[in-house]
Amino acid sequence: MTRRPRGLSPEEQELWGRVAATARPIRPVAPTASSDGAPAKQIRSGLPHPDFRASTTVRPLTAIRDALPQLNQSAAMPLRMDRRLHTALIRGKLRPEARLDLHGMTLAEAHPELIRFVLSAQAHGKRLVLVITGKGRRGADPGPIPERIGILRHQVPHWLAQPPLGGVALQVLPAHQKHGGAGAFYVYLRRAR
Repeated sequence: MTRRPRGLSPEEQELWGRVAATARPIRPVAPTASSDGAPAKQIRSGLPHPDFRASTTVRPLTAIRDALPQLNQSAAMPLRMDRRLHTALIRGKLRPEARLDLHGMTLAEAHPELIRFVLSAQAHGKRLVLVITGKGRRGADPGPIPERIGILRHQVPHWLAQPPLGGVALQVLPAHQKHGGAGAFYVYLRRAR
């Protein structure tokens, strides 16, 4: 059952008009010209103008981007490797040449370790490496402020897209189930020059 707005009684409208008349605008409103060319008088009652319409240029709430995008958005990056190789990779047919396990590390420990590992792997001519982050777990006390589960799992794709690893990592994909699934990433590296 929906409620209909009850509106203001004449006494409430009169009281609101007196209160609104005492208010000062933060920014002065410039008077607009009416259709006959005469300047329109400003409305100081505080009630909306009868010709007011909401703007159609406002983005709907669904278009607002999350400051921390979900993992499936990182998989939507453009394909920068051979399509046949990519298909074999997502089916789990390729074996990574090296792997790094970041389980139990903090962000401060994991970031330099990831940089060292990826740059070293590229220097040794490796093309496909596996970075295991784990899926994350909920703490013992969830508390009133929600925490993102799997902060390493979320952060590693961002680190791989930023310098100094942005020019080294050609493609970053979630790993196949037999290589760790949602708790790991394939990193396809550029050839060392």
